[in-house]
Amino acid sequence: MAFFRTLFKTRGEAVSFACFALLILVILPLALPVFRLNLVGKYLSYGFVGIGLVLLWGRCGILSLGQGVFFGLGGYCMAMFLKLEASDPVTTAIQSTPGIPDFMDWNQLTALPKFWEPFHSFPFTVLAIFVVPGLVAFLIGWAMFRRRVGGVYFAIITQAIALILSLGIDGNQGYTGGRNGITDLRTLMGWDIRSEHAQQVLYFICVLLLLGSALFAKYIINTRFGRVLMAVRDQEERVRFSGYDVAMIRTFTFTVAAMLAGLGGALFVLQVGFMSPSLIGIVPSIELVIFAAVGGRLSVVGAMVGCLLVNFSKSAFSEAYPDLWLYLMGGTFIAVVMFFPDGLAGLFTKWGTIKNRAAALLARFRPASATTPNASQPAK
Repeated sequence: MAFFRTLFKTRGEAVSFACFALLILVILPLALPVFRLNLVGKYLSYGFVGIGLVLLWGRCGILSLGQGVFFGLGGYCMAMFLKLEASDPVTTAIQSTPGIPDFMDWNQLTALPKFWEPFHSFPFTVLAIFVVPGLVAFLIGWAMFRRRVGGVYFAIITQAIALILSLGIDGNQGYTGGRNGITDLRTLMGWDIRSEHAQQVLYFICVLLLLGSALFAKYIINTRFGRVLMAVRDQEERVRFSGYDVAMIRTFTFTVAAMLAGLGGALFVLQVGFMSPSLIGIVPSIELVIFAAVGGRLSVVGAMVGCLLVNFSKSAFSEAYPDLWLYLMGGTFIAVVMFFPDGLAGLFTKWGTIKNRAAALLARFRPASATTPNASQPAK
């Protein structure tokens, strides 16, 4: 019980988390066909980025417009393993160089590049999904935060990094698949990930890992370190003068958010079956921030709900109004920013405040209890 009190400070937080878990674990799998459920799994893979943004942006006050970089790095690590499994010498016998990915053969490469070799191993791939985004984020954070680069400057730098990486992948077609990305991913250790049964299993794996990541983030937020994060966000100089290493705190938070994004990218690849630089650039990175902003950048559950709602709205608008859906999405974002600056999760906080104030106001006009002694009656 003490552990759950650490995770959830109020009953409302526990109820909202339980309702969201019930929705994605029970209700949606029972109500949706496999195709739609696979789409939900794709949307939930963005939730890992949203959880990281709650820690990074909502709690630590660092706006990163380059989280698509880490989402893409984790996705490419998984895609490389799956592509090598799909490129065994038997299935690629018709190529001029069997045993290498098809796009390498088309670009006249005669041997597998050295940095691809370790991805023959699944344990190495799982480790790389966390280590590669985490290492890149640590180096960026260490270089930036040690020089006290923050605010809009840090946001612009991360946006520039997203552009550089997407252009770099796009321009090295022989090594990365170029603009087309890494496609035709079929099996995971001999298991056909394209079947309906596999899509259902991968959905539940994604959901369980997402809920586990959300609990991990809640634990960080409600510990002493979480309070330090909020102090860094609100009073950075006071925290620094108190003896804390603000640069290392920010670097650590940035690294954790990147590792969560890498995990989301790997699960995205498993459920969608491809990875391309179009998921890494500036626009996808900004969209990921919008998901968290709509749901609520201060709420873990709100960020996950925002990923679902925005992507569901995008699908619904594009299917129903193919010529107008971009305007409808833009109007939705503008309305949320104007009327709900704390995101949709802020509605529940405001509702609780309004209810408490109304209860206090009613208590002032409530008649005295019958058990209260009458002032005119003499005391015995």
